[in-house]
Amino acid sequence: MSDESSQDRRMKELWQSQPTEGVRMSIDQIRVSAGTFQHRIQWRNMREYVTAMLLVFFFSYEFWRAGDVLVRIGFGLIIAGIFYLIWHLLSKGSWRPLPEDAGLSSCIEFQRRQLVQQRDLVSSVWRWYLGPLVPGMAMLLVAFYRANPGHLKNPAVVVVPEAIFFAVVFVAIAKLNARAARKLQRQIDELDEAGREA
Repeated sequence: MSDESSQDRRMKELWQSQPTEGVRMSIDQIRVSAGTFQHRIQWRNMREYVTAMLLVFFFSYEFWRAGDVLVRIGFGLIIAGIFYLIWHLLSKGSWRPLPEDAGLSSCIEFQRRQLVQQRDLVSSVWRWYLGPLVPGMAMLLVAFYRANPGHLKNPAVVVVPEAIFFAVVFVAIAKLNARAARKLQRQIDELDEAGREA
C-alpha cells in the first residue's frame, strides 16, 4: 500500500516538474475573442447611453419643476455631469473591429491596444464617470438640508442617510470597475505572452 502511494507521489512530482508551454493563440482564436468582447462593449455602451438619456430626461423634468434655486443648480450640475460621461464614453470607450487582412502579430498588437484602452477606461471611473456627478449630488444634499421640514429638529437626520447611500453606491460601482480592470489586465498579459510566442 505504501509502495503504491509512494509511486503515485513520484509520478505526480514528475508530472508537475515538466516544463509548461507558453500561451499559444491562433489568429482565429484572437478574432473570436475580439468579436465576443466587441459585442459586450457595444451592449455596455448602449446600456449606459440609454440609462444616461433617461436620467437626463428625469432630471430635466425635475429641474423645471423645482422652485428652489439650489435644487435647480444641483439638477443642472448632474445633467452636465451626465453629458460629460456620455462624451467620454463615446470618445474613449468605443471598440473598433479587428482589420480583416491583419496577420497574427498585427492582430495581437491591435487587440492589445483595444484592451488597454478599455482597462484604462474602467480603472479611471472616478475621474470621468462618478466624479462629474458628485458636485450635483452635493448641491442637492445642501438644498435638502436647507429645506428641512419644520417637524424635524435635526436636518442631518434626512441628509446623512442619503449621503451614505450615495457613497455606498459610488464605492460599489468603483469596486466593480476595478475588478473589471484586473480581468482586462489578465487578458493583456495573455496577449503579451502570445505575442512572445508568435
